[in-house]
Amino acid sequence: MLRKFNVVVEQGEDGYLISEVVELPGCHTQAKTYDALIKRTKEDISLYLNAGKDLSLPVPIGSIFAGPNVSDLG
Repeated sequence: MLRKFNVVVEQGEDGYLISEVVELPGCHTQAKTYDALIKRTKEDISLYLNAGKDLSLPVPIGSIFAGPNVSDLG
């Protein structure tokens, strides 16, 4: 089942883009390009959810993942 999560994207002082998945505490990553950031964010969400299953932790409810909601890149 695909889910949708809210992702906040910001640009750090060093120029890297940083994403944080709002519904998944501690699920965040960074990359130099937007495309790389999207790829890494999707991987991180998958790892986070699979780790939760392995540890029998509750998995946050979401809907279809269509991509991040970009807050402010500037």
